[in-house]
Amino acid sequence: MPLRRWSAAAAPLAGSPGTKQIVVARENWRARAQEIAAAGGRLMALWASGPAATGRPAPRTLYAAFVLPPGLLVLTMPDDLAHDEYPGIEEVFPHASRMQRALFDVSGWRSSDPDVRPWLRHAAWPADFHPLIHETAPTAAEEPRPDDYAFVRVEGEGVHEIAVGPVHAGIIEPGHFRFSVVGEKVLKLEERLGYAHKGVERRFTELPILEGHRLAARLCGDSTVTYAWAYCQALEGLAGTPIPARAAWLRALALELERAANHLGDLGALGNDAGFAFGLSQFSLLKEQLLRATHAAFGQRYLLDFVVPGGTRADLAPEGARALSDCAGHLAQQTRVLRGIYDEHAGLRDRFAGAGMVTPALAARLGLTGLVGRASGQAHDLRSDAPWAPYDELAPGKAGATEGDVAARVAVRFDELFESCRLIGRIVRDLPGGTHLAAGLPTPPEGALGIGLIEGWRGPVMIALEAGASGSIRRCHPHDPSWQNWPVLEHAIIGNIVPDFPLINKSFNLAYSGHDL
Repeated sequence: MPLRRWSAAAAPLAGSPGTKQIVVARENWRARAQEIAAAGGRLMALWASGPAATGRPAPRTLYAAFVLPPGLLVLTMPDDLAHDEYPGIEEVFPHASRMQRALFDVSGWRSSDPDVRPWLRHAAWPADFHPLIHETAPTAAEEPRPDDYAFVRVEGEGVHEIAVGPVHAGIIEPGHFRFSVVGEKVLKLEERLGYAHKGVERRFTELPILEGHRLAARLCGDSTVTYAWAYCQALEGLAGTPIPARAAWLRALALELERAANHLGDLGALGNDAGFAFGLSQFSLLKEQLLRATHAAFGQRYLLDFVVPGGTRADLAPEGARALSDCAGHLAQQTRVLRGIYDEHAGLRDRFAGAGMVTPALAARLGLTGLVGRASGQAHDLRSDAPWAPYDELAPGKAGATEGDVAARVAVRFDELFESCRLIGRIVRDLPGGTHLAAGLPTPPEGALGIGLIEGWRGPVMIALEAGASGSIRRCHPHDPSWQNWPVLEHAIIGNIVPDFPLINKSFNLAYSGHDL
C-alpha cells in the first residue's frame, strides 16, 4: 500500500508542528518502514514505553519517529505479548541497529535483527535487568565482569589493531575506538560507546512534568537551549498552551547564540588540530567576546535554564540588545577575515581537503544528519524544511556542500556562523513586544504523548514526552543526532591514516553525553 494511502489516517500529535501518529500492526511494521524509506523519509528515533517497574509480560508500546515533509510521522506498535521480538528495521535504516540494541538494554524488548550485542549495559547491571521496566536490580552474587564484547576482526597479513579508550586524556567522556590498520592506513574502525550511561530516562519518571525541562537542559552541555526548547515544545503542546511571540523570538535568539558559540569553538579547534594554533587563538577570542555579550544581555555566559515552560526565564533589555547586535556584526566581520586566511593557508588546505570523505550517496544510505549531513549533500535543516515559530518568519538560509570532507564541514560551519550572526541582528532589531512568559501551564492529561523537535547546532534534537498521572512523567525519551552520525564516522576514517583521526573526529564533533543517556 503506498505511503500516502495508509498515512492519511494519521492523527495529529501535540508539540512540534506537523507531527502525526499512526498505529501499526506487528506484521506491517517493517513494510511501513520500507515505504517511508522509499518516499525519502528518514528515521529520527526509536524507543519503547510501558508501565514502569512491572517487568515482563507488562504491555509495552514501540515507537519510531520518521522525518517526512512537512513534519514528523510517529509509527506506534502495541506489544501483543505473543512474540518475544519485534521486526527489526536495520536493513531499511542501518543506523537503527544501535537504537534497537540500546532499547533492549533498557526496556527488555529485542528486535529480530542479528546484532544482539549489549550497547549501554557494559555489565553495569545484570543481563536480565532492564532499568525502564524493573524497579531495583537484583543483588549480584559477585562483582560483574566486563562483557566479552565481540569486536569485528579484520584478518590479513600485516593487519594489527590499535585500541583507543575508553579512558581518554583530559576531561573528554569515555568512548572506545578499535582501529584495524596496515601501517598507518585504517582498514576499519569500530566504536563502542555507552560507558557514561547516566540513567536519565529513568530519572525523568521521578520528576514532575512541569520541572523536567531542567533535566532536559542538562543532557548535553553544548546544546542546553536545544534540549530545553524541545522539552518545553512537547510540554506546551500537551498542555495546549501557546507561548507569547516575544518568548519564541527570544528562544530563537538563544538558539542562534548557542549555534554561533559552538561553531566558533569548532573552527578554532579544527585549525589547531591541523597545526594552525593562530586559528585557535583568534576564534577563542571571538567566542569569548560572544559569551561576554551574552552575559551582558542575559546575566549568564551559557544559557542554562533560559528556556522554561511558557517562555523564557529572562527578557532582553535595550542595552543587552545593543551588546548582542554590536557583537554579531563584529563577529561576522572578523570571521570573514579569518575565513580568507583559512582558505589561503596551504597547510590547512592540505589537511582538510579529501580527509574523512563521506559521499552524498553513503550519507543518504547511513542517515547522516545535521551539520555534517549538510556537508555531504543532505540538504536538511528543520529551521527551513519544517519551520516552527519564529523561524517561519525569519526564513533562515540553508548552508550546504557536496564534497563531504573535512574542508566541506569547515565551510558549512563558516556559512552557518555568518547566517547566525545575521539572524541575531534581525531578531534583536525586530523583537516583538509583550511578555516573555505565559501564565502557568495546566497539568497535561494522563497518557498524552507530545513531541518536541528542534534543529540544534549539531542537528535535530527530539524529545518524546508522555504524561503520567497527577502531573508526573510516564516516559521521556530524548534523542541526539549523534545516534545517526557516530556510525558514519567509522566509514569516514576508512582509507585515511591514523594521525588524521583526531581531525576527522573533530570535524564531526559528536556528543558522548547526548548519546549516553
